[in-house]
Amino acid sequence: MFKKLHKTAAVATEFEQQLRSVSLRVTQPRLAVLTAVNTHPHSDTDSIIASVRQKLPGVSHQAVYDSLHALTEAALLRKIQPSGLVARYESRVGDNHHHVVCRSCRRIDDIDCAVGDPPCMTPSDDHGFVIDETEVIHWGLCPDCAAAVQADADVIADPVTARTTSKIKIKNDS
Repeated sequence: MFKKLHKTAAVATEFEQQLRSVSLRVTQPRLAVLTAVNTHPHSDTDSIIASVRQKLPGVSHQAVYDSLHALTEAALLRKIQPSGLVARYESRVGDNHHHVVCRSCRRIDDIDCAVGDPPCMTPSDDHGFVIDETEVIHWGLCPDCAAAVQADADVIADPVTARTTSKIKIKNDS
């Protein structure tokens, strides 16, 4: 039990240092938001609020929204919003990584850049923009959903179009 308490205290101290390093006040809601996002990367706002309320039952939605905004503006968190999905937050900032999104269950994972095989990261014409970020999102099926499709006995071959269709459900968050 001491190790768990010690680890929790060390993480809290690290988060306090992060807040101070960007001149943000150390508040309980900010610490709880950092902890929630660090524990559950790619969480949406509702999930973060639920996690924060486990530690701080009286915290308001607005306090969590304000914390997310301040932490994102200070680059302690990163907000991602793949097309058709609600905004998600992650604490992995300051490196060059991308995301993969499952079209079925909407799971999001980080993908490190492949050395020597970069996607189109340099535009041929920036149209006068001062570009400060490039976002690459890969879409597909996660291993669990891909296995479910493979095992799905309801896969039907369409002889007219020579395509295979499946009854896999594709979620739409919008």
